[in-house]
Amino acid sequence: MYLKELTEIGGVSGDESRVRDFIASKIKDKVDETHVDKLGNLIALKKGKKNGKRFLLAAHMDEIGFMVTNIEDDGTLSFSPIGGVDPRVVPGKRVKIADKVTGVIGYKAIHLQKKEEIFKVPAFENLRIYIGTDSKEASSKLVNIGDSVVFTTEYREENGRATGKAFDDRAGCSVMMDLIDNIDRYDFDVYFAFLVQEEVGLRGSAVIAEQIQPDVAIVLEGTTAGDNPEVPEYKWATHIGDGPAVTFMHRGYVVSSKVVQNIMSIAQKNGIPYQAKRRTAGGTDAARLAGTWRGVPSGVISVPSRYIHSPVSMIDLNDYHNTVGLVEKILDEGEVFFK
Repeated sequence: MYLKELTEIGGVSGDESRVRDFIASKIKDKVDETHVDKLGNLIALKKGKKNGKRFLLAAHMDEIGFMVTNIEDDGTLSFSPIGGVDPRVVPGKRVKIADKVTGVIGYKAIHLQKKEEIFKVPAFENLRIYIGTDSKEASSKLVNIGDSVVFTTEYREENGRATGKAFDDRAGCSVMMDLIDNIDRYDFDVYFAFLVQEEVGLRGSAVIAEQIQPDVAIVLEGTTAGDNPEVPEYKWATHIGDGPAVTFMHRGYVVSSKVVQNIMSIAQKNGIPYQAKRRTAGGTDAARLAGTWRGVPSGVISVPSRYIHSPVSMIDLNDYHNTVGLVEKILDEGEVFFK
Protein backbone atom coordinates (compact mmCIF):
# COMPACT_ATOMS: atom_id res chain seq x y z
CA MET A 1 0.00 0.00 0.00
CA TYR A 2 1.39 3.37 -1.05
CA LEU A 3 -1.12 5.72 0.59
CA LYS A 4 1.28 7.43 2.98
CA GLU A 5 3.84 8.31 0.33
CA LEU A 6 1.26 9.32 -2.26
CA THR A 7 -0.86 11.53 -0.01
CA GLU A 8 2.13 13.37 1.44
CA ILE A 9 3.38 14.38 -2.03
CA GLY A 10 2.01 17.64 -3.46
CA GLY A 11 0.43 17.52 -6.89
CA VAL A 12 -2.34 19.94 -7.85
CA SER A 13 -3.89 19.86 -11.30
CA GLY A 14 -1.26 20.81 -13.84
CA ASP A 15 1.63 20.13 -11.45
CA GLU A 16 1.50 16.37 -10.98
CA SER A 17 5.13 15.64 -11.89
CA ARG A 18 6.27 14.74 -8.37
CA VAL A 19 3.42 12.26 -7.97
CA ARG A 20 4.09 10.84 -11.42
CA ASP A 21 7.82 10.46 -10.77
CA PHE A 22 7.17 8.58 -7.53
CA ILE A 23 4.69 6.21 -9.18
CA ALA A 24 6.96 5.61 -12.17
CA SER A 25 9.90 4.78 -9.91
CA LYS A 26 7.87 2.11 -8.12
CA ILE A 27 6.23 0.41 -11.12
CA LYS A 28 8.78 0.64 -13.94
CA ASP A 29 10.35 -2.77 -13.25
CA LYS A 30 6.99 -4.51 -12.75
CA VAL A 31 5.34 -3.74 -16.09
CA ASP A 32 6.28 -4.28 -19.72
CA GLU A 33 6.03 -0.67 -20.86
CA THR A 34 5.61 2.82 -19.44
CA HIS A 35 5.39 6.17 -21.14
CA VAL A 36 4.30 9.71 -20.39
CA ASP A 37 2.14 11.43 -22.99
CA LYS A 38 2.32 15.09 -23.96
CA LEU A 39 -0.31 16.11 -21.42
CA GLY A 40 1.48 14.36 -18.57
CA ASN A 41 -0.50 11.13 -18.14
CA LEU A 42 1.58 8.13 -17.06
CA ILE A 43 0.55 4.97 -18.90
CA ALA A 44 1.77 1.49 -17.97
CA LEU A 45 1.11 -1.83 -19.71
CA LYS A 46 1.15 -5.44 -18.59
CA LYS A 47 0.96 -7.37 -21.83
CA GLY A 48 -1.50 -10.22 -22.24
CA LYS A 49 -0.68 -13.72 -23.37
CA LYS A 50 -3.27 -14.23 -26.08
CA ASN A 51 -6.22 -12.37 -27.43
CA GLY A 52 -5.26 -8.71 -27.86
CA LYS A 53 -8.23 -7.35 -25.89
CA ARG A 54 -7.46 -4.30 -23.76
CA PHE A 55 -8.64 -3.68 -20.21
CA LEU A 56 -7.97 -0.18 -18.86
CA LEU A 57 -7.74 0.83 -15.21
CA ALA A 58 -7.51 4.56 -14.55
CA ALA A 59 -7.07 6.91 -11.59
CA HIS A 60 -6.11 10.57 -11.47
CA MET A 61 -2.96 11.87 -9.81
CA ASP A 62 -3.99 15.48 -9.25
CA GLU A 63 -5.47 16.99 -6.10
CA ILE A 64 -7.31 20.20 -5.31
CA GLY A 65 -5.20 23.13 -4.14
CA PHE A 66 -4.24 26.65 -5.12
CA MET A 67 -2.03 28.79 -7.35
CA VAL A 68 -0.13 31.92 -6.36
CA THR A 69 -1.62 34.84 -8.32
CA ASN A 70 0.24 37.80 -6.82
CA ILE A 71 3.01 38.74 -4.42
CA GLU A 72 1.80 41.66 -2.33
CA ASP A 73 3.89 44.62 -1.11
CA ASP A 74 3.84 43.25 2.45
CA GLY A 75 5.23 39.88 1.31
CA THR A 76 1.98 37.95 1.57
CA LEU A 77 0.69 35.89 -1.34
CA SER A 78 -2.66 36.17 -3.06
CA PHE A 79 -3.97 32.91 -4.48
CA SER A 80 -6.81 31.27 -6.37
CA PRO A 81 -8.30 27.78 -5.95
CA ILE A 82 -7.56 24.91 -8.30
CA GLY A 83 -10.51 22.52 -8.34
CA GLY A 84 -13.41 22.48 -5.93
CA VAL A 85 -12.14 23.92 -2.64
CA ASP A 86 -14.53 24.92 0.15
CA PRO A 87 -13.32 28.34 1.41
CA ARG A 88 -14.67 27.60 4.90
CA VAL A 89 -11.95 24.99 5.55
CA VAL A 90 -9.05 27.09 4.29
CA PRO A 91 -8.13 29.77 6.92
CA GLY A 92 -5.45 28.82 9.41
CA LYS A 93 -4.14 25.88 7.40
CA ARG A 94 -0.50 25.16 6.75
CA VAL A 95 0.48 24.91 3.08
CA LYS A 96 3.52 24.30 0.93
CA ILE A 97 4.34 26.42 -2.11
CA ALA A 98 6.17 24.86 -5.07
CA ASP A 99 7.13 21.94 -2.83
CA LYS A 100 9.74 24.06 -1.05
CA VAL A 101 8.30 26.97 0.96
CA THR A 102 6.00 26.50 3.95
CA GLY A 103 3.29 29.04 4.67
CA VAL A 104 0.03 29.49 6.51
CA ILE A 105 -3.24 30.82 5.15
CA GLY A 106 -4.05 33.75 7.39
CA TYR A 107 -7.30 35.53 8.14
CA LYS A 108 -8.39 38.26 10.51
CA ALA A 109 -8.41 37.01 14.12
CA ILE A 110 -11.85 36.47 15.62
CA HIS A 111 -11.11 39.23 18.19
CA LEU A 112 -10.90 41.77 15.37
CA GLN A 113 -13.96 40.67 13.43
CA LYS A 114 -17.33 42.35 13.53
CA LYS A 115 -20.26 40.18 14.52
CA GLU A 116 -21.48 39.87 10.94
CA GLU A 117 -18.02 38.80 9.78
CA ILE A 118 -17.76 35.84 12.16
CA PHE A 119 -20.41 33.80 10.36
CA LYS A 120 -19.56 34.96 6.86
CA VAL A 121 -17.73 32.60 4.49
CA PRO A 122 -14.39 34.24 3.63
CA ALA A 123 -13.77 34.97 -0.03
CA PHE A 124 -10.51 33.70 -1.48
CA GLU A 125 -9.70 37.25 -2.54
CA ASN A 126 -9.66 38.27 1.14
CA LEU A 127 -7.25 35.52 2.21
CA ARG A 128 -3.46 35.61 2.06
CA ILE A 129 -0.63 33.14 2.51
CA TYR A 130 2.05 34.22 4.97
CA ILE A 131 5.55 32.80 4.45
CA GLY A 132 7.47 34.67 7.15
CA THR A 133 8.61 37.62 5.04
CA ASP A 134 7.65 41.29 5.24
CA SER A 135 8.27 42.60 1.73
CA LYS A 136 7.54 41.81 -1.89
CA GLU A 137 11.27 41.71 -2.59
CA ALA A 138 11.91 39.08 0.08
CA SER A 139 8.99 36.88 -0.99
CA SER A 140 9.95 37.16 -4.67
CA LYS A 141 13.24 35.44 -3.85
CA LEU A 142 11.33 32.41 -2.55
CA VAL A 143 8.21 32.03 -4.68
CA ASN A 144 6.86 33.00 -8.08
CA ILE A 145 3.47 33.88 -9.46
CA GLY A 146 2.06 30.65 -10.88
CA ASP A 147 3.56 28.41 -8.19
CA SER A 148 1.28 25.64 -6.97
CA VAL A 149 0.10 25.44 -3.37
CA VAL A 150 -1.05 22.35 -1.46
CA PHE A 151 -2.17 21.60 2.08
CA THR A 152 0.50 19.92 4.22
CA THR A 153 -1.09 16.99 6.03
CA GLU A 154 0.57 14.03 7.70
CA TYR A 155 -0.86 10.60 6.84
CA ARG A 156 -1.91 8.64 9.93
CA GLU A 157 -3.58 5.30 10.69
CA GLU A 158 -5.61 4.65 13.84
CA ASN A 159 -8.41 2.22 14.75
CA GLY A 160 -8.63 0.79 11.26
CA ARG A 161 -9.04 4.22 9.69
CA ALA A 162 -6.60 6.45 7.85
CA THR A 163 -6.50 10.23 7.67
CA GLY A 164 -4.62 12.35 5.18
CA LYS A 165 -5.11 14.66 2.24
CA ALA A 166 -5.83 13.88 -1.41
CA PHE A 167 -7.49 10.47 -1.01
CA ASP A 168 -9.30 11.80 -4.08
CA ASP A 169 -7.59 10.28 -5.89
CA ARG A 170 -4.35 9.00 -4.47
CA ALA A 171 -6.45 6.13 -3.08
CA GLY A 172 -7.17 5.04 -6.64
CA CYS A 173 -3.52 5.46 -7.62
CA SER A 174 -2.41 3.34 -4.67
CA VAL A 175 -4.94 0.63 -5.54
CA MET A 176 -3.50 0.42 -9.05
CA MET A 177 0.06 0.27 -7.72
CA ASP A 178 -0.92 -2.58 -5.40
CA LEU A 179 -2.45 -4.41 -8.35
CA ILE A 180 0.70 -3.95 -10.40
CA ASP A 181 2.62 -5.50 -7.51
CA ASN A 182 0.32 -8.50 -7.20
CA ILE A 183 -1.58 -9.47 -10.35
CA ASP A 184 -0.78 -12.29 -12.75
CA ARG A 185 -0.40 -11.96 -16.48
CA TYR A 186 -3.75 -12.40 -18.21
CA ASP A 187 -4.78 -13.38 -21.72
CA PHE A 188 -5.67 -9.73 -22.35
CA ASP A 189 -3.56 -6.58 -22.03
CA VAL A 190 -4.00 -4.56 -18.83
CA TYR A 191 -3.31 -0.84 -19.08
CA PHE A 192 -2.87 1.39 -16.05
CA ALA A 193 -3.42 5.10 -16.68
CA PHE A 194 -2.40 7.58 -14.00
CA LEU A 195 -4.19 10.70 -15.19
CA VAL A 196 -3.68 14.45 -14.87
CA GLN A 197 -6.05 17.39 -14.44
CA GLU A 198 -9.21 15.53 -13.46
CA GLU A 199 -10.14 18.17 -10.91
CA VAL A 200 -10.29 20.93 -13.53
CA GLY A 201 -12.34 19.20 -16.20
CA LEU A 202 -11.31 15.57 -16.80
CA ARG A 203 -8.47 16.70 -19.07
CA GLY A 204 -6.21 13.67 -18.80
CA SER A 205 -8.85 11.11 -19.69
CA ALA A 206 -9.88 13.12 -22.74
CA VAL A 207 -6.71 12.04 -24.55
CA ILE A 208 -6.30 8.51 -23.18
CA ALA A 209 -8.99 6.53 -25.00
CA GLU A 210 -7.66 7.17 -28.49
CA GLN A 211 -4.11 6.33 -27.40
CA ILE A 212 -4.99 3.02 -25.73
CA GLN A 213 -8.20 2.09 -27.58
CA PRO A 214 -9.49 -0.03 -24.67
CA ASP A 215 -12.36 -2.48 -24.92
CA VAL A 216 -13.48 -1.70 -21.37
CA ALA A 217 -12.37 0.62 -18.58
CA ILE A 218 -12.80 0.89 -14.84
CA VAL A 219 -12.04 4.16 -13.12
CA LEU A 220 -10.81 3.92 -9.53
CA GLU A 221 -11.70 6.86 -7.33
CA GLY A 222 -11.87 8.26 -3.84
CA THR A 223 -15.46 9.42 -3.45
CA THR A 224 -17.72 11.33 -1.09
CA ALA A 225 -18.95 9.49 2.00
CA GLY A 226 -21.24 12.09 3.52
CA ASP A 227 -22.00 9.94 6.56
CA ASN A 228 -21.48 12.83 8.97
CA PRO A 229 -23.75 13.11 12.05
CA GLU A 230 -25.19 16.39 10.76
CA VAL A 231 -26.23 14.83 7.43
CA PRO A 232 -29.50 12.84 7.27
CA GLU A 233 -28.85 9.22 6.30
CA TYR A 234 -30.99 9.48 3.18
CA LYS A 235 -28.53 12.07 1.86
CA TRP A 236 -25.43 9.94 2.37
CA ALA A 237 -23.58 9.14 -0.82
CA THR A 238 -21.69 6.25 0.77
CA HIS A 239 -20.80 5.01 4.24
CA ILE A 240 -17.21 4.30 5.21
CA GLY A 241 -16.73 0.71 6.32
CA ASP A 242 -19.42 -0.72 4.01
CA GLY A 243 -17.02 -1.61 1.21
CA PRO A 244 -16.09 -0.21 -2.20
CA ALA A 245 -18.71 2.04 -3.79
CA VAL A 246 -20.11 1.12 -7.21
CA THR A 247 -21.39 4.03 -9.27
CA PHE A 248 -24.57 3.68 -11.35
CA MET A 249 -24.78 7.27 -12.55
CA HIS A 250 -23.08 10.60 -12.03
CA ARG A 251 -22.97 13.98 -13.72
CA GLY A 252 -22.62 13.49 -17.45
CA TYR A 253 -22.71 9.70 -17.52
CA VAL A 254 -24.99 6.75 -16.87
CA VAL A 255 -22.69 3.79 -16.28
CA SER A 256 -22.96 0.79 -18.60
CA SER A 257 -25.43 -1.63 -17.00
CA LYS A 258 -23.40 -4.57 -18.29
CA VAL A 259 -20.27 -3.29 -16.54
CA VAL A 260 -22.18 -2.60 -13.30
CA GLN A 261 -23.80 -6.04 -13.29
CA ASN A 262 -20.47 -7.76 -13.90
CA ILE A 263 -18.84 -5.82 -11.05
CA MET A 264 -21.63 -6.67 -8.59
CA SER A 265 -21.77 -10.31 -9.67
CA ILE A 266 -18.04 -10.76 -9.14
CA ALA A 267 -18.22 -9.06 -5.73
CA GLN A 268 -21.11 -11.29 -4.64
CA LYS A 269 -19.47 -14.45 -5.93
CA ASN A 270 -16.30 -13.73 -3.97
CA GLY A 271 -17.95 -12.48 -0.78
CA ILE A 272 -16.54 -8.97 -1.13
CA PRO A 273 -18.71 -6.29 0.50
CA TYR A 274 -19.73 -3.38 -1.71
CA GLN A 275 -22.26 -0.58 -1.73
CA ALA A 276 -24.07 1.52 -4.28
CA LYS A 277 -23.10 5.16 -4.47
CA ARG A 278 -26.42 6.86 -3.79
CA ARG A 279 -25.71 10.42 -4.87
CA THR A 280 -25.25 11.42 -8.50
CA ALA A 281 -23.48 14.77 -8.07
CA GLY A 282 -19.92 15.12 -9.26
CA GLY A 283 -18.24 13.39 -12.15
CA THR A 284 -15.31 11.12 -12.95
CA ASP A 285 -13.01 10.28 -15.82
CA ALA A 286 -15.47 7.53 -16.80
CA ALA A 287 -17.72 10.16 -18.39
CA ARG A 288 -14.91 11.35 -20.63
CA LEU A 289 -13.74 7.81 -21.52
CA ALA A 290 -17.27 6.76 -22.44
CA GLY A 291 -17.64 9.69 -24.83
CA THR A 292 -14.28 9.61 -26.63
CA TRP A 293 -12.73 7.47 -29.34
CA ARG A 294 -15.46 4.96 -30.28
CA GLY A 295 -16.99 5.05 -26.83
CA VAL A 296 -15.54 2.92 -24.04
CA PRO A 297 -17.86 0.98 -21.68
CA SER A 298 -16.64 2.30 -18.35
CA GLY A 299 -17.37 1.57 -14.71
CA VAL A 300 -16.43 3.38 -11.50
CA ILE A 301 -15.34 1.76 -8.23
CA SER A 302 -14.45 4.07 -5.35
CA VAL A 303 -13.01 4.10 -1.85
CA PRO A 304 -15.48 6.13 0.28
CA SER A 305 -13.87 9.14 1.96
CA ARG A 306 -15.19 11.52 4.60
CA TYR A 307 -14.40 15.25 4.39
CA ILE A 308 -13.35 14.99 0.75
CA HIS A 309 -11.65 18.02 -0.88
CA SER A 310 -10.48 19.29 2.50
CA PRO A 311 -7.11 19.43 4.29
CA VAL A 312 -7.84 16.15 6.12
CA SER A 313 -9.98 13.29 4.79
CA MET A 314 -10.72 9.89 6.32
CA ILE A 315 -11.08 6.41 4.85
CA ASP A 316 -11.68 2.96 6.29
CA LEU A 317 -8.72 0.70 5.54
CA ASN A 318 -11.01 -2.31 5.03
CA ASP A 319 -12.74 -0.39 2.24
CA TYR A 320 -9.36 0.22 0.66
CA HIS A 321 -8.23 -3.40 0.87
CA ASN A 322 -11.62 -4.65 -0.36
CA THR A 323 -11.31 -2.33 -3.35
CA VAL A 324 -7.94 -3.87 -4.21
CA GLY A 325 -9.41 -7.35 -3.76
CA LEU A 326 -12.48 -6.61 -5.87
CA VAL A 327 -10.52 -5.19 -8.80
CA GLU A 328 -8.12 -8.13 -8.67
CA LYS A 329 -11.07 -10.54 -8.93
CA ILE A 330 -12.50 -8.45 -11.75
CA LEU A 331 -9.26 -8.90 -13.67
CA ASP A 332 -9.23 -12.62 -12.87
CA GLU A 333 -12.64 -12.84 -14.56
CA GLY A 334 -11.97 -10.08 -17.05
CA GLU A 335 -13.08 -12.05 -20.09
CA VAL A 336 -16.75 -11.55 -19.12
CA PHE A 337 -16.37 -7.82 -19.81
CA PHE A 338 -15.47 -8.49 -23.45
CA LYS A 339 -18.56 -10.59 -24.26
